[in-house]
Amino acid sequence: MSVKFNTKTIHGGQKYEEATGAVMPPIFQTSTYAQSSPGIHKGYEYSRGKNPTRTALENAFAAIENGTHGFAFASGLAAIDCVLRTLNLGDEVIAGDDLYGGTYRMFTRLFQKYGLKFQFVDMNNVENVTNAITSDTKLIWIETPTNPLMKIADIEEINKAVKAKDATILIAVDNTFATPYLQRPLDLGVDIVMHSATKYLGGHSDLVMGALMVKDEKLANDLHFIQFAAGAIAGPMDSFLALRGVKTLHIRMQRHCENGRAVAEYLVNHPKIGDVYYPGLENHPNHKIAKKQMDDFGGMVSFRLKDESKEATFKFLENTKIFTLAESLGGVESLVNHPVTMTHASIPESERLKIGITDSLIRLSVGIEDIDYLLADLEQALNK
Repeated sequence: MSVKFNTKTIHGGQKYEEATGAVMPPIFQTSTYAQSSPGIHKGYEYSRGKNPTRTALENAFAAIENGTHGFAFASGLAAIDCVLRTLNLGDEVIAGDDLYGGTYRMFTRLFQKYGLKFQFVDMNNVENVTNAITSDTKLIWIETPTNPLMKIADIEEINKAVKAKDATILIAVDNTFATPYLQRPLDLGVDIVMHSATKYLGGHSDLVMGALMVKDEKLANDLHFIQFAAGAIAGPMDSFLALRGVKTLHIRMQRHCENGRAVAEYLVNHPKIGDVYYPGLENHPNHKIAKKQMDDFGGMVSFRLKDESKEATFKFLENTKIFTLAESLGGVESLVNHPVTMTHASIPESERLKIGITDSLIRLSVGIEDIDYLLADLEQALNK
């Protein structure tokens, strides 16, 4: 009998701690480990390489994405950095045109100057990806749903088309918005799944962490070497907190989805609201693809006011009470974000405007509070 997802979040890759029988892995707050003879040890030498608390978390990461290897990093960007370090001078990355600002910043302001090349295309259309492939293309970077415009890329079709053209090209998916509760890209054939575990996997806005999950043994070994050599590891305390978060992922995501849908439907029907971006709405241009590859539609919603002035937008942002104006997303509490000045400020204005990230765009991370309070908060802010 295969283990279903809800059980896997709690028990996947886990076992009780052998020395004491502790059900939850202890926080092994140690940098080094005793050896009985040079090179003879109990599987741990130095905590940059492995730490028992981090190992427990990484096993859970692998389990929930149906991978064989998981890796926990100091941040989501550290996880992306690790993937890019598998490439060589002159290699090319094809990425979506609507990316988290930190990912875009890393691509263009860090790795571009070290000789990597980047193309940014609209991944709503599979042909945009395959037509961009050159002999130098080594990595396809997919974010779906995208941040902040909630675009949906067809993971399975992109994977098939790219691999048919060149099977050596790696395909990675940033699965932060969806989480493995909603979609599992490794099952759709891709090579790497990445998460900002700061967000839904941790789920409580109390840690910063990144994750990678893979199935291929050689790729796992390559990533582990880079992680060990570069050192951007997650510490034991954060690993403990993230593992605790993973164990409630399924019940949190259920409520995030319920509330996200209700907020989106409320906004669509409000006279002061213009465009609403939520893949669960039937008028979303990629709703059918989202319905095919996702089990539900998540808790992220973006929208614009009909009054698209900066003044009206800021007035709304300054007057929410339960929706806290803050960076980040995916915690149990609801947050409201202004991408232009916050998460996507590092993207040049000309590039933002090309894809529709304007001053009037607002992004909500819908939490797990009572939905009537969330809707009342939006209503009172809109009234002001």
